[in-house]
Amino acid sequence: MTAQLIDGKGFADNLLDTFRKQVDQRVAAGKRPPGLAVILVGEVAASAIYVRNKQKACDRAGVKSVLHHLDAGISQTELLNLIEQLNNDPEIDGILVQLPLPSGIDSEAIIESIRPDKDVDGFHPYNVGRLALRLPTLRPCTPFGVMQLLENVHGDLKGKHAVIVGASNIVGRPMSLELLLAGCTVTTTHRFTRDLPQHVGQADIVVVAVGKPGIVRGEWIKPGATVIDVGINRLDDGRICGDVDFVAAAERAAYISPVPGGVGPMTVATLLANTMTAVQQHDPL
Repeated sequence: MTAQLIDGKGFADNLLDTFRKQVDQRVAAGKRPPGLAVILVGEVAASAIYVRNKQKACDRAGVKSVLHHLDAGISQTELLNLIEQLNNDPEIDGILVQLPLPSGIDSEAIIESIRPDKDVDGFHPYNVGRLALRLPTLRPCTPFGVMQLLENVHGDLKGKHAVIVGASNIVGRPMSLELLLAGCTVTTTHRFTRDLPQHVGQADIVVVAVGKPGIVRGEWIKPGATVIDVGINRLDDGRICGDVDFVAAAERAAYISPVPGGVGPMTVATLLANTMTAVQQHDPL
């Protein structure tokens, strides 16, 4: 079996085109375009690339993007003061703080300082709690993007056994909530899990988000399964790969997301989806 590639980039491009039409309709109706504030602290190369990609997506979708690029030596108090200003800015619908932050700054305190209705990353405990209670509002971007890819491939996900490899607050834990919401039977594995191959081998859907190249081997995949690889890793030779042994997994899976070009573009597109949701709450048509 040779898996069909899940084209996250193509799907994301279509979403951005849809958002552009919605923004154009807002402007034509005399409304302001959505506003997204992005906060980047320091000079982390990977973070700078992510931010540029988000700004390009904003330009394409017609979303007003405002970048606050701050020195790595900024204090936590100064950062909190900036977020408070943005919380009170009526033309800013979404606030995104690019992680990781420098040592000495409490990321959780920063995330919790963002107004929940402007938390377009979906990380605030209020928004994660709403998802846990099956009342989603602004949803964590990567898991929500994965759900759109899975629903595009499968339609109804009810009854499928989904196994998540990784239990981070950013992907693994909210991913389990999204899959539960969709009616899946969910197993979340982590560093204390025993016999990972057995769990993976039972899955109709495997979502891997660890950050370790090849942590899931291709021969573990159940024939006909769907594999979503969230990981993105740079090898010593400069190549980029995911967390799954892609070549071997693609021989067994029915569908598989590539790295790059799979989940990454959907994360950015879902950020803008959350921004569109936020502007409709703040300034509806």
